[in-house]
Amino acid sequence: MAMTDAQRTEEFEELLAETNTDAEAAFRVVEDHADAVFTWDYAKGKRPRLEKLYEKAKTSQWNGSDLDWTIDVDPDKTSREVNANDARGQFVAQLMSAPGSPVAHWTDKEWGQYSVESFGWRLAQFMHGEQGALLSTAKIVETVPWIDAKYYASTQVMDEARHVEVFARYLDEKVPTTYPVNHHLQALLDDIINDSRWDMTYLGMQIMVEGLALAAFGSMHKNTEEPLLKNLLRYVMSDEARHVAFGVLSLQEYYQELSQPEIRERQEFAYEAAVRMRDRFLQQEVWDRLGVDVRQMMGLLLSHQPEENVFQQLLFSKIVPNCKKLGLLDAGDGWLRTKFTEMGIIEYEDWVTTDDEYGAFDEVQRDRDAG
Repeated sequence: MAMTDAQRTEEFEELLAETNTDAEAAFRVVEDHADAVFTWDYAKGKRPRLEKLYEKAKTSQWNGSDLDWTIDVDPDKTSREVNANDARGQFVAQLMSAPGSPVAHWTDKEWGQYSVESFGWRLAQFMHGEQGALLSTAKIVETVPWIDAKYYASTQVMDEARHVEVFARYLDEKVPTTYPVNHHLQALLDDIINDSRWDMTYLGMQIMVEGLALAAFGSMHKNTEEPLLKNLLRYVMSDEARHVAFGVLSLQEYYQELSQPEIRERQEFAYEAAVRMRDRFLQQEVWDRLGVDVRQMMGLLLSHQPEENVFQQLLFSKIVPNCKKLGLLDAGDGWLRTKFTEMGIIEYEDWVTTDDEYGAFDEVQRDRDAG
């Protein structure tokens, strides 16, 4: 069901009102209401698939310092590569041809500047999101009651620290621009950290944030020929696929125990997370830095029907099938299916789920390392 004009106006005003108010601060404090859970049941292997994931994680560790940081990077060339996508190109053409578009007369030079800024913005949000994952996974170690899950989550803490490290170093040494955390991403990370229930941390981080990140990394890895970035993303994607699989395997078991009202609450959380991540990719900060009227650009972007932004929709290709496998799409009255249909992303429901896919990422990594 398409949004009404009144709903679009309300959404538009809410988006414009939301900004990052502490962009210049060195720290951000978020209340964490979770209880630390000790378990005295040390019997390993009660959940064989989690144990298998843990064993794989232990042998798949890599060192970001071993990447070839001596490689020279041309930010202009690399940014044009990662933005060279048929779906993205189609969307840019729509922006230029839209009536009253503030970028209708942009030249190649201006689009080149946009590519560099957008590239730096995307990498910066990856970095900020990875720090969110670092804190969230440390919280999972603290709160999850199963020893097999604590073991695996501890390996992910190391993974996330490494991801923050390599993205921060790439931005610092290879890219001329960076950005503070986007408001919508920060709000989602705050919600994930603030919730006291361990399974909500899983759902918000392992399924939603990590799922979208995996799709975004895949798109960038496919398009870039820059060897350092391509290699970095290859390793990160292998880790991220295990992380999402960890969430699917854990929640699939736990959700069988929940009541319908509890499941509905998780459906609503998943939808709100999806909306925040969609809004994050409106890139208000980039348009503002380039001197574009943000209010005018946001109005233009929000005037498009969801299915018209194919690039943005593809970022949800990992999330929707995983939500379906968890039973969230059709639980109760199918509330989440309806919401994902309105967002234009339901078409991905039958794509491969990450708990079935993660082994393929490790195979690719091993093959390339051997070569």
